[in-house]
Amino acid sequence: MLAILKKEFNGFLNSLIAYMVITVFLVATGMFMWVFPESSVLTYGFADMQTLFSMAPWLFLFLIPAITMRTFAEEKREGTIELLLTKPITDLQLILGKYFAALLLVLFALLPTLLYYYTVYELGNPAGNVDSAAVVGSYLGLVFLAGVFCAIGVFASSISSNQIISFIVALFLCYIIYTGFDLLASIPALASYSYFISQLGISYHYDAISKGLIDSRDVLYFLTVIAIMILSTKLVLSSRKW
Repeated sequence: MLAILKKEFNGFLNSLIAYMVITVFLVATGMFMWVFPESSVLTYGFADMQTLFSMAPWLFLFLIPAITMRTFAEEKREGTIELLLTKPITDLQLILGKYFAALLLVLFALLPTLLYYYTVYELGNPAGNVDSAAVVGSYLGLVFLAGVFCAIGVFASSISSNQIISFIVALFLCYIIYTGFDLLASIPALASYSYFISQLGISYHYDAISKGLIDSRDVLYFLTVIAIMILSTKLVLSSRKW
């Protein structure tokens, strides 16, 4: 698995897509955090990072499918998937290697945003007047969110040899699981089930973790969704044997 992870991660670094994704993410979050008057920390005068943590999921929604769309789709298009599947590794090890490579790239994109936290920390009055527990919880929520989106993206890539189709499918699934359940819960006819329906979506659990209170139920939710998508990918790859 580690060999696959290293190969995939090096493949990301040797392609333009990785640098474009990281650049777009950092520029976009930086503009919202410090430049645009409607969301700038400098404008509304509160030492917090809510702007970053509210915008990052929407950026992930587009950028992570762009990262993962090539994981299996490119292998299928180039005809190297069969050769890869004959190597002495299990399907699960192959999937996890590709999955963790994509997730590692997303974490690399998040790493420079720690500078935002340091800046906000120093801008507080007095210095350090920032809810650090909420910041830690929000970063943890972003990591879990990235984990789910990467798992969905790898699954979407496994069902098609066309990267564009994989991107669209991943984008659709990520959108549905992030905010689709909230929209469904807002339908008046489903009002009596709205709370239960909203709990099925990521945003409910992401918002809960972002408050700085790490609940095992929220963690279990993220891990369960990731496991379901990884196992679904394994099922798709195993279908070649049927």
